[in-house]
Amino acid sequence: MDDATRTSGEPQGSASTTTLPTAPVPPPPAGTPAGTAPAQAPTTELPRSGWSTPPSGDQTGAAEPGAAEPGATEPTEAGAAGSPPPHEPVLGDGDRKPEPKRRRAPLVLAGVALGAIIGGAAGAGVAAYVNDDNGDSGGDSVTRSDLSNTSGSNNQQTSSASGVQAVAADVLPSVVSITVASQFGEAGGTGVIISSDGEIVTNNHVVEGAGQGGSVQVTFADGTTAEAEVLGTDPLTDLAVIKAKDVSGLQAAELGSSGDLAVGQQVVAIGSPLGLDGTVTTGIVSALDRPVAAGSEQQGSVNSVIDAIQTDAPINPGNSGGPLVNMNGQVVGINSAIATSGQSNGSIGLGFSIPIDQAKPIIDELRSGEQPTHAQIGVGVGDAQGDVRGAEIAQVNDGSAGADAGLQQGDVVTHVGDRVVTDATSLIAAVRSHRPGDDIELTYVRDGQEHTTTVTLGSDAQSS
Repeated sequence: MDDATRTSGEPQGSASTTTLPTAPVPPPPAGTPAGTAPAQAPTTELPRSGWSTPPSGDQTGAAEPGAAEPGATEPTEAGAAGSPPPHEPVLGDGDRKPEPKRRRAPLVLAGVALGAIIGGAAGAGVAAYVNDDNGDSGGDSVTRSDLSNTSGSNNQQTSSASGVQAVAADVLPSVVSITVASQFGEAGGTGVIISSDGEIVTNNHVVEGAGQGGSVQVTFADGTTAEAEVLGTDPLTDLAVIKAKDVSGLQAAELGSSGDLAVGQQVVAIGSPLGLDGTVTTGIVSALDRPVAAGSEQQGSVNSVIDAIQTDAPINPGNSGGPLVNMNGQVVGINSAIATSGQSNGSIGLGFSIPIDQAKPIIDELRSGEQPTHAQIGVGVGDAQGDVRGAEIAQVNDGSAGADAGLQQGDVVTHVGDRVVTDATSLIAAVRSHRPGDDIELTYVRDGQEHTTTVTLGSDAQSS
């Protein structure tokens, strides 16, 4: 897989210390040039160098995605794989520093431009980056793992196939395809029914065009359609909840727990890749807690970061917002982004999903009309440039959770609990996996000495 430069993909240099937005920044008004950064809100919050905004609906006629290059900024063409802006939101209000050693693979969102054979751009003007926690550049291609056991038993393969068949039969009625018509054209994605009266979870980037005078239509498994309204969106987690109008008696999907997942476990992805409704693919959980960052061209910056589930279940443009399901038919993730190689924007066995345990609190807030809240430390961080690998604190906000815990400018955070922190993105993803009020233990290095401290996480609602 072609590699883009590390986390931020920016040229080497020192990080500045501008503050980060605190609350989700709405998309810019129609006509705002692609790549324009959103206005910065007051202090604290925790986006990072964009996590990987899940598959986004692409606009018809979107440009082909291109490989990110070191030092590139947000893509100026829909779907182009680019680098995060110089100041990526991190834990509260800081900028990210570029990190010269580590590398990221270019990702794209899995939305699809309606009418396009190969989807044009994989996401509606979104580029994403995945943090390679092993520091490896990756190969030129990735092959999907064999789903059967190594013994190659025909009986085992048959059992696996029948399991997928049963899961598909259970979950397909709860999956919809989504079409968003806006001044930019039409875009497509997938959604998951979560209530019998039509509440549906999808990605923010799938429906963001509806907020600019557009319309949303959903198509159910039986082919019937309904208009839908957007109940709420959260760009920071790339989640949205919409509601189909004048419907009842729908089959809601069962939401499981992503905390029960294990690497190697079989999973199923369902969605509408390239507009092919009801497509079922299968694979395994390739990795857990994979820091992923992405942003939308319509929003003007990289602003989403998650601890993603990595899977080799084929995910393609149009799968955005669809479910990743375990073999009990329970939704364990919301499909989000894919890594690509070169100019290809199809699946190479590297797909990423938002863990359902992280999504549930946001979904509950969105469906009730509340402003989504996110955990934060209240510091600005960048990738450490010295001998110690981690996230270096560039500034600490007065009265923040980080200040209360004794963190100082120049500290390099190396662990959250037992989890290794390799850079700013992984720190943000780790914090985002928690909720406001949670206690986490941070390990950091100051003046060559290692220290630990307990941080009671704050909320961006306190600074909005």
